Amino acid sequence: MVIKQVKHWMKLRASAAQCKPIADWAEARGGSFTLTEEGEGFLIEEPKHALGSLRIEWGAPQRDYITERELRMRFELRLSPDLQMMVIEKLLLDALERAVFEAYTDTLQTRVDTDTPEEMRWLVMFSKVEQWKSKVARSRFSACGATQELATHWVGGSLGEALALASQDLVPAGQAFVMLTQRGNLYLRTSMTEPQFDRIKGLVKLAETAAREAQQLQLRLGEAGAWPTTSSMAWGPSSGLPEEGR
Repeated sequence: MVIKQVKHWMKLRASAAQCKPIADWAEARGGSFTLTEEGEGFLIEEPKHALGSLRIEWGAPQRDYITERELRMRFELRLSPDLQMMVIEKLLLDALERAVFEAYTDTLQTRVDTDTPEEMRWLVMFSKVEQWKSKVARSRFSACGATQELATHWVGGSLGEALALASQDLVPAGQAFVMLTQRGNLYLRTSMTEPQFDRIKGLVKLAETAAREAQQLQLRLGEAGAWPTTSSMAWGPSSGLPEEGR
């Protein structure tokens, strides 16, 4: 019993030492850092972030397509629930599309089960972005949304540029990566075997860019006085969207 307690204490101490730069960084940003009881994960809470309350977790995965450890984030942005958009790494997209096809053809199911994760259901339900300003981002990521127009606009500016940069080393090819807006929040989920400080900082910056672009998109649509419907529509002069938001 004593030996077990000593081993547990040593494990916690090693985890604390490994995560100290992350803890210092979180606290410098006005957040709090907490190790899990087993020392196999951590939680960062930043309630006063300028964009909205931010929660960062690293630990056991919550999705079957991530087999080891997972980093996940949630920004509470108070977006409209109509802002449903997703960016996903392309190799993961291919794997999830195969899984969806097999699940709903082999079992003769004709609808997508509500227990299926959003990122899988949305691949069936939503239209994909066809036109990307960044060819680099398009080669590595796919995007979709409740309307194609919303998702296209979301990735059409700073977020598309940030994704192109992220494709170089932040999100390597084949790295599970999903970022989506839902229920008023922005979520990011990616595989991360060990807590990598520089990569965590880079992913937070990427999520901040995505959150900022989503908030600006909502503001422009609110000013226009109307939201695009789920049917296809052009954002031209007759769309009611202000000139800056077309």
